[in-house]
Amino acid sequence: MLPCQRSGKRKKGSFVEKTLSGGADLLRQVVFSDEVAGRPGLLQRADPRAKLVGMLLLLVAASLAHNVGTLAAMYLGTLALAAACSVPVGFFVKRVWVFIPVFTLVIMVPATLSVVTPGHVVVVLWHSGPKPEGLSSQGLTSALLVTCRVAVSVSLVVLVTLTTPWARLLGALRAVGVPRMFVLVIGMAYRYVFLLASSVTEMYESRKARTLRPERHDRAARRFVSSTAGALFAKSAYLSEEVHQAMVSRGYRGDPKPLRAFHFTRGDLVFTASALALAAAGVGCDRLIGR
Repeated sequence: MLPCQRSGKRKKGSFVEKTLSGGADLLRQVVFSDEVAGRPGLLQRADPRAKLVGMLLLLVAASLAHNVGTLAAMYLGTLALAAACSVPVGFFVKRVWVFIPVFTLVIMVPATLSVVTPGHVVVVLWHSGPKPEGLSSQGLTSALLVTCRVAVSVSLVVLVTLTTPWARLLGALRAVGVPRMFVLVIGMAYRYVFLLASSVTEMYESRKARTLRPERHDRAARRFVSSTAGALFAKSAYLSEEVHQAMVSRGYRGDPKPLRAFHFTRGDLVFTASALALAAAGVGCDRLIGR
């Protein structure tokens, strides 16, 4: 038996291939979001304008809440609503907590220190003379409150975007009074993310097909990225002008036209009234708990 020992050298993955795989994951998430929007569910049946108004009401209620228990109850309500909309709860939780709330929690870490938020020190980290310094109970409560508020807000926004097709969501934004230029920029940016990802993939595949030997290190891959960034920028600028002229020649005047007209039914009115009642109940319970 030969002794077990290290043999060879660990091979690093290609920098460009990692980037392209991340873009492919993004495309798969978008396709899955469109699939969720087409499933039968509670929010899928509601008018997009009613969903936007209800989301705004609940966002205002979350911003006015000053109690962690109230925000925790609202977050559990978003999880229950996601389950009622045929959204996988695991996917929903991962999509919410991986990004903004964790980033917010990292930003709020300095606020937990007693030198920033004075109060009762529960975890001593150092001593400033005879006075202990560390994590204060007031700072921990403030950080937890802000993190829960951001988590509830992001959950509401993600839930609306998952259950609404993108074209109808843009039309609903314009219908509720969002400025035309804002909607136009969002729509074009959404489309060009995937267009640029497709262009980068095609450029890399064409280069790889003309390469005789595999790359051993990432230096060549980084040189390739830096050299093609300018060409990709010029290509995107030229293509955006062509796309805009094509849209104008086909009657586009800045307002997205949905293929299906919006119909505000009695069920949508009940949905909006329920969102208003839930927002008022959340604010009222928060005021009662605060007393």
